[in-house]
Amino acid sequence: MITASMCSGDAAAPRLLERVSRILTGIASVVGAVALAADVAVVFLSVIWRYVLRSPFDWSEEVARALMITLVFSGVAAATGQGANLSVDLFLGSLPQRLRRVIAYAGRWIVFAVAVGLVISGGQLFVASLDQTTETGLPQIIYVLPVLFGSVIMAVTALDQACRGSLKAVLAGLGMVAVLVLLGRVFLAAWPNPAAAPGALMLVSFVLCVIGGIPIAFSLGMSAMAYFISSPFLPFTFFSQQVADGIDHFVLLSIPFFLLAGAAMEVNGMSSRLVEFIVRGMGRIRGGLGVTIVVTMAFFSGISGSKLADVAAVGGVLMPAVRRVGDSSEDATGLFAASAVMAEAIPPCVNLIVIGFVANISIGALFVAGLVPALLLICMLLVAAVAFGRRVDVNAAYPVRMPMRQLLLGATVGLVMILLIGRGVVAGIATATEISAFAVVYALVVGRLAFHELTLKATIDLFVRVAANAGMLLFIVAAAGSLSYALTIQMIPQTMASFLVSVGQTEGSVLFLFLTLVMVTVFGSVLEGAPALIIFAPILVPVAAQLGYSTLHYGILVVLCMGLGLFSPPVGLGLYATCGVCGVNMKHAIPRLARYLAVLVFGIVVLAAFPVLTTWLPGVMGYANG
Repeated sequence: MITASMCSGDAAAPRLLERVSRILTGIASVVGAVALAADVAVVFLSVIWRYVLRSPFDWSEEVARALMITLVFSGVAAATGQGANLSVDLFLGSLPQRLRRVIAYAGRWIVFAVAVGLVISGGQLFVASLDQTTETGLPQIIYVLPVLFGSVIMAVTALDQACRGSLKAVLAGLGMVAVLVLLGRVFLAAWPNPAAAPGALMLVSFVLCVIGGIPIAFSLGMSAMAYFISSPFLPFTFFSQQVADGIDHFVLLSIPFFLLAGAAMEVNGMSSRLVEFIVRGMGRIRGGLGVTIVVTMAFFSGISGSKLADVAAVGGVLMPAVRRVGDSSEDATGLFAASAVMAEAIPPCVNLIVIGFVANISIGALFVAGLVPALLLICMLLVAAVAFGRRVDVNAAYPVRMPMRQLLLGATVGLVMILLIGRGVVAGIATATEISAFAVVYALVVGRLAFHELTLKATIDLFVRVAANAGMLLFIVAAAGSLSYALTIQMIPQTMASFLVSVGQTEGSVLFLFLTLVMVTVFGSVLEGAPALIIFAPILVPVAAQLGYSTLHYGILVVLCMGLGLFSPPVGLGLYATCGVCGVNMKHAIPRLARYLAVLVFGIVVLAAFPVLTTWLPGVMGYANG
């Protein structure tokens, strides 16, 4: 992870630039916090008006989405000014220290280049949207202005970060970027197929950025920007448009809301009481906290519509327990990620609905088909959690214990919020995003009234901190949206799918199954669930059926492998988000994660080898196996 320590050294940056950067970082932090608070208010009040006063706000969802874009771009601008973007250095450890330093400064210049690209593209988009309106008649610029605002601040703060340090190091990093740009131009000119050259440059750029330890959001953004710059068929306006579209989804609002609710629980004392209740109840069991993580993630599966939101909701509650008893945060992070993959098979998972729709498979049958595989994976992870876990010394963790009556009261307040989140969505009372807004209000108001520990200053600091963190996490999703669009335009997933179809027809069904599952795992790390399924499933599922596979069996395997890719290193977007929620450096989490992923891979192999585990229950329930 990039930290402020990387920005130390001789003060080569002009003092004026440093002061301006500090001021703009503060402004971005405040704007992000205000946008987060306003978003909670809009979503919460829209539900009250709809159910209590029977007078829904027609504009509420559009305003909430615009505020979310404001939150993301302001938050990531503040995070850039603080040098806190999520990154991982997995490949540079063996290089000489001097070369690593040059690459680190080159990475800062690349962050600056992406920010400048967003400013230019966002300016073009702003001009193009001046005369446009939304479906409810609001000006279209409510979606565009935050992009331009945040990108300008990000460019200034990134320039300040790039210019900090010795003049020699700063210029060496800039020189390396200039050489890479020249090599890119040569690459485009030399590529034998001009139409495919932008896509090839995009992939090479992405690989080089990841190897160079560039923050993952800017690795995605740089590769997408390289494509839009070099493509003669698309205007550069599409770059910022696709980045904004990547997060312009109402369900994603539940991520910052869940993060805020979890942080509020920790600040107001609600979490500490719930944590003590969990530790005193499960801590004496070997791996008890790990068992709690697996079971809770299974309970939350599908509730929010986003695996990242599930991790945010559960992690915000359980991570304080892990830290309190001195358990490994890295191990808990790995178990959170693995449990999120397992939960892909538990209905009503959104990805099961998507693949059923696009591949013409009974969604009800898919829901039933996922139950036995999910139970198998749950049992495997529970065994792993017990095997790798330990008993907690409750006396050491709590030398002075809260009286049980007070503890039960405090824990009940926290558990009510969890039940509010879970049952509210399942019962159809409100959407996951609306319920998460209620969770925020509940944590702030009820926590304040019950425990009197949340001050006004702590509340303001809470919103500022969560806004920056949420903006940083969601900007990864936004940048991935632009790369996903470029991949689709370049027909890369479709080309690979066609290749696999030919392999299945010529080499047999087993090789087809193996290669397709590997492919969806790889693409699942970047395309994140539904987009990848929309691209691949209509092509691959009919071929699998022709080769003798049950569509239910194949569909469950594809969804699980898509989730496996999302939470796998080195570029799994879900893993970066999980590490951000848990406050863990991904480089340190990978060794612990590997053993849980190995358990999942073994489980998926078992499911692939024994189709009856997927098809038996749907047959008993009267569904056709496909």
